Amino acid sequence: MKIVFDFAGVVFRWHPENMLRREVPHLAHDEPSTRRLKAQVFEAWGGDWGEFDRGKVEVPELVRRISRRTGYAGADVQRIVDAIPRELQPAPDTVAWLAELRAQGRELFYLSNMPEPYAAHLERENAFIGWFKDGIFSARVHHIKPEREIFEVAADRFDAAPSELLFMDDHLPNVEMASSLGWHAIHFDSAAQARREVEERLQAIEHKRALDRVPGRG
Repeated sequence: MKIVFDFAGVVFRWHPENMLRREVPHLAHDEPSTRRLKAQVFEAWGGDWGEFDRGKVEVPELVRRISRRTGYAGADVQRIVDAIPRELQPAPDTVAWLAELRAQGRELFYLSNMPEPYAAHLERENAFIGWFKDGIFSARVHHIKPEREIFEVAADRFDAAPSELLFMDDHLPNVEMASSLGWHAIHFDSAAQARREVEERLQAIEHKRALDRVPGRG
């Protein structure tokens, strides 16, 4: 079984509301203003930001588009865009779990919606990314989760049938799409919760495979 991790919100810290309050407090000064700013800038990870994730828009054009569409000053939008690599810090509990899985000989992969500048930053700053056998950043394949195409590209690249892939993501629509395509999929809430569910799922899968090998079954 090949284990596939999302990055932002799973392997790396991702709390956009906290980031916005920290970086542009004059725009995100309370819960309603922070929620509004997040919705307008990121558009639920679609729109302009989705095109950034898809590798179709570069930073200067992204900043111009968001500023023009929302009315926020370009300098404020640029500050938000520039702050994201600082927000994407390794999640210690998940990284420790990755080390254990690697020691057990598990094959590790990643599947992440990530614009090219952030992908390059993560690769440059985090040696543990080398623990993954392979991975996909959305900007490099021009598809984004939860589109089915990125899961199909991933299964092909990871040389695995969907039933051989165990995927976890903090964004439920991505989990639902993976599951609909035959992947084993878990909604990530915390490293402790995901570790428990992955162990249970792996035990169930391996038990079923053992039963299937028994002569006369199936």
